[in-house]
This record gives sequence, structure tokens and C-alpha cells, in this order.
Amino acid sequence: MEKLWPDFLPRRRELNLGRLSSPDLWKTRVVARPIWSGTISFGLVSVPVRMYTATSSQELRFHFLDRRDMSPIGYDKVNKETGESVEPENIIRGFEVDKGRFVEVTEEDIDRLDVELTHAIDICDFVSIDEIDPLYFRKGYYLLPQDGAERPYRLLVKALDETGRVAIAKVVIRNKQHLACVRPVADTLVLETMYYADEVRQPEAAPTPQVRAAEVEMAKTLIENLAAKWDPERYHDRYRNELLDLLQKKAEGEPLPEPAEEEGGEVVDLMEALRQSVAATKKRRSGSASRKSSSSRKKKASSPSRKKAAARKAS
Repeated sequence: MEKLWPDFLPRRRELNLGRLSSPDLWKTRVVARPIWSGTISFGLVSVPVRMYTATSSQELRFHFLDRRDMSPIGYDKVNKETGESVEPENIIRGFEVDKGRFVEVTEEDIDRLDVELTHAIDICDFVSIDEIDPLYFRKGYYLLPQDGAERPYRLLVKALDETGRVAIAKVVIRNKQHLACVRPVADTLVLETMYYADEVRQPEAAPTPQVRAAEVEMAKTLIENLAAKWDPERYHDRYRNELLDLLQKKAEGEPLPEPAEEEGGEVVDLMEALRQSVAATKKRRSGSASRKSSSSRKKKASSPSRKKAAARKAS
């Protein structure tokens, strides 16, 4: 029986390995194409830039298949009134101005708008980034200078970096005006689109039961024991990798692991749980520290012997 291999799964011979565990496998390099070009404007200063997508989703895409022969299922665009299929050349964009009444929207209509509105990153204010709740950020883009704009671009990067402020701006991307934050990252400007205030929902009031001071201190100790420097390379999508591995095994006809049984929720004493967690993290940190000191001692011990060997060779 022929084995069916989903389109989204890389084949093992293409990857040249037996398992899909390394996160580096999923990093792809593609030639970047600008999705937008225009100018950053503040005061009388204009900086021509091109915009590039800064992130890409690594979510797995699944397909609907016909159970009988595992063929992908397609979707037909039909006229909702007649139920008949509509050819691509007869499909246009439109906006519903009233219930059931539409008006066509063409590229010529878009071009009639103010060019500065559609091709400018208009800076409104400069603020401290510490004042912005991360909840407002949506998606990141890189801004790189167009030819001849390198000096004013560099000037804006340096000025933002030295003042410790970010620019709050408005920009039209794909027919929507976004609020945005422009900030320096190393020597590059990054634009992050933001939600407007009326797009951010306010949470319901969270319950506020009393906690003891000892519990707070223990929780703070646990946090400090788990504290580390931010390194994005340390964090990987384990669920995605395991799912890819399972799908690969299934495609090759290998036996699959049995489903894990969920353990019942257990009510534990909060203070005791904190104590055990602190003890476990303390042991882990001390073990890591001892391995580092042992490694440094070995390096120090080996350096004199290297020097002696080098001296004997020289003589």
C-alpha cells in the first residue's frame, strides 16, 4: 500500500536525519521582499524606508481530505443568490453600505486617497516604551532605508536610542490605518503595529483572596530561583515538534505511542507546594553552579600543562 505523505511534512531524506527534534530544522531563509514602501515623517524630516515582515508563524496547517481516497478537498466560490459557481474574473471587492446594498471598491478608488496618508509613517508623539502595556502590540516589521536615505535613517536610530524613547505613529498597511510604535533594535528600526484603545477589552475583576506574608516571601524566593537572562533560543515549540514526529511515524507506518491518561486534579497545601518547589529549584541551581565551577577548574588546571608542552616544543 502506498504511503501518503502530507504536503506540510518535510521528508526524512530531505532533512537527512532520523528524528525531528532540533528547532534549527524549521528555520528557513527566504529572500525578503518589501510589503510596503514610503517615508517616516516627523517635523520637516522625511526618511524613505521599505517595510519587511519581521516574524513568520510556524503553526502546522492541516487539510480537509476525502476519507475515501485521501484527496484534498477544494472550495468553490458560488453566488449566494443563485448557488452557481463564479469565475475568478467576475469576482470583485465590495463594501456593504446598507443591509444587502454593496458598492464596488477598486484600486483606482484606493489611489484617490491622500498619497501621504497611504505611503507615510506619520509620527505623532515620542514616549517612553515603559509606559506602553505589551497588550497593545500586534505584529512586528523591519524598516530599512531606501537608497540615499541611510544618513537620516541612522540619525533617527541614534536619536531614539540615546533619548530612550519610541515613536508613536500612524501608518496604512493593506487598507487599514494602524497605530504603531517605531523603536530601535541594535542598528535597525522596528515598527510594531498596535491596537487602538477601543480595541483592547477590559478584564473582569479578578478575585482577591487574602494571602499570608510568608507565602508571598516563599513565592518571591521561587521566582528568584527560576530567574534567568532572556534568551529566545532557549524556548522551543515542543508540542509542534512532537506532533510532527508523531505524524512522521504515522506516515511511515510505525507504531504510535498510547495516549497518556490525564491525572486527576489534586488539592495541595499552597505553602507546602511552594516549599517543595523552592527546594527543587535550589538543588537544580546548586548542581548547575557546581558543574560550572568544576569545568572552570579543569580549564585552569589544563592551561599550565599546555604552556609546558608549548615550551618544550619551542626548545
